[in-house]
Amino acid sequence: MKPRHSFVSKVLLILAFLCAISISTVAQGSPPPGRLIVKRVPNFGWNLAFHLQIDGRSVATIVQGRRYDGWVPAGRHVLTVYKVPYVGYAEPTSRTVNVQPGCTYVFTATWDSNLVFLRGSEVLSPGELWQLRP
Repeated sequence: MKPRHSFVSKVLLILAFLCAISISTVAQGSPPPGRLIVKRVPNFGWNLAFHLQIDGRSVATIVQGRRYDGWVPAGRHVLTVYKVPYVGYAEPTSRTVNVQPGCTYVFTATWDSNLVFLRGSEVLSPGELWQLRP
């Protein structure tokens, strides 16, 4: 009976250590992400779209009637946009945003002089965020 008691106590001790390690790992977790919304102005053009990159990674091509709505890690990010189709001279434009944990940032893509620009960065309250729901 002694060996069985010893085995069970060792297993329970190992489980207790595993639980303690997993709890400490969760407590150290990364900060919550921020939300990023990129919309189009209504007069952007029915035959044009724009391509969105975050930190050099392609995330979306936004066409008429659509928008980008996603989560990004907290910290500094570079948003780059350019028109699609990529015909003629269409230089990409960039904008830097410092995302705070749990905040929502809204940008509107505008079209001017054959370039796409991201205009305005707002941090929205929960009520304003509710009004933007699809």
